[in-house]
Amino acid sequence: MESKLTIDNYLDNHFVHKSNWLRAAVLGANDGIISVVSLAIGVTAANVPREHIILTAVAGLVAGAMSMATGEYVSVSSQTDTEKADIEREAQELEEMPEEELQILAQIYEQRGLKKETALQVAKEFTEHDVLAAHVRDELGINEISQANPIQAAIASFLSFTAGGLLPVAVTLIAPVKYMEISLYSITIVALVLLGMVSAKTGGANMKIAALRIAVWGTIAMVVSGFVGYLFGVKI
Repeated sequence: MESKLTIDNYLDNHFVHKSNWLRAAVLGANDGIISVVSLAIGVTAANVPREHIILTAVAGLVAGAMSMATGEYVSVSSQTDTEKADIEREAQELEEMPEEELQILAQIYEQRGLKKETALQVAKEFTEHDVLAAHVRDELGINEISQANPIQAAIASFLSFTAGGLLPVAVTLIAPVKYMEISLYSITIVALVLLGMVSAKTGGANMKIAALRIAVWGTIAMVVSGFVGYLFGVKI
């Protein structure tokens, strides 16, 4: 039995519609791992007891998760407010000067490669179907894929940061203090590489490049944190 190709299952084969939640999730997990492990390594390098290392890691986890969620919510909300304001302004302009707006839409299609007559005909047909949707999509560049949900983004960031941050917290609980730094670094690099590969696979990107990129920048963050810890180390 032949499968019928529809726009829905066609879009399922592409990755751009995953970009909003994928970005928030990957950013949260990556930040959770690197932020918490960097704090833990920095404190460990200052020669403090295990209790201090654990406290620092847990505090970094809680503060970071809340900060990520709040920041993502505020950022996406600001974007959404701007989009809503532009849509309202566009709706008003369509009421006040519909002919001028029709010509603008036709010019957009003409710039994309359509002949002048064809562009005008396409603009008219889109206008007859849903005039506001046509202008919002093609004049403002706002569509269902690009629009983000503040609550969804905040929750994704909170959960992903927490998931990422729990790994270094677990290491501080079980790894010997003598080998704490190397344990944190080793496990974190493995986790970051896996995260990079999974995110690249989900988003249809190059897995090797993503893994290398996240491993390099993660290493830099941990080395700098450790160096700061040594500079301000306290001998117990």
